[in-house]
Amino acid sequence: ATQLVVAGLITVFGLKWVVSHIDTDSDIDGPDRYVPRNKIAHFIELLCTYLRDEIVRPLLGSRTDRLMPFFWSLFFFILVTNLIGLIPILDLQYLLFPDWKYEHKALFGGTATQSIFVTAVLALCAALFINLNGIKELGIGGYLHHLTAGAPVLLWPLIVPLEIIGTIIKPVALANRLFANMPAGHILLAQLLAFTGAGFGAGLGIGLLVWVAATFGGFAIYLLEIFVGFLQAFIFMFLTAVFTSLLSHHDDEHHDEDVVAPEPEIAVA
Repeated sequence: ATQLVVAGLITVFGLKWVVSHIDTDSDIDGPDRYVPRNKIAHFIELLCTYLRDEIVRPLLGSRTDRLMPFFWSLFFFILVTNLIGLIPILDLQYLLFPDWKYEHKALFGGTATQSIFVTAVLALCAALFINLNGIKELGIGGYLHHLTAGAPVLLWPLIVPLEIIGTIIKPVALANRLFANMPAGHILLAQLLAFTGAGFGAGLGIGLLVWVAATFGGFAIYLLEIFVGFLQAFIFMFLTAVFTSLLSHHDDEHHDEDVVAPEPEIAVA
């Protein structure tokens, strides 16, 4: 619980710090007026812009700007929680206080997103967001009609239960995906680091060889875990946006293939 509070505070105040470093009072003219002078703030701004314009806007169109604060909050909160879990704060506490390990006691540390309870709450928030926005977009009648998947009335007894089950499965899949991926890398990293001292039982030469291989392998896995932390935050946010886009109006869409282009006129000299 402490880690979630810390992750939330870092997310809120970190994004406020980024906003404060977007200079809009400079005397510089042109687009450079709005370019952050801080490299970290610039990276976060580019990331936010990419998520909005390249990922969410093609899915949600005109609703993007209204719904984007939720998607940004979801992405950065999960990302910060994942990255905090890569800092060995918990292990340091167990080194300083060995008895805490057996008492399952710690002040702070660990990866909150490797708990199914945490990912389940995140998925529940996403599910409420998806369905409430679906009701707002379609109305109660349109939302209920969506559960029929446009099938004939005779098939409704089969289609409607399947659609309801699908509505439940989507957040369950979100929770399980995040929960399963985060501890997997930690377990692999722990196993590799365990080899750093195990090889010395077979001799100094073999021990040094195993130590070097395990250390470099652990470093590579650690870099991969950083990537996975970003990737899983992105996937959670992206799938939430996809599921939200499925509950929207489609009657006003126009397809290019239905429009017959006029034949070009041939000018005769």
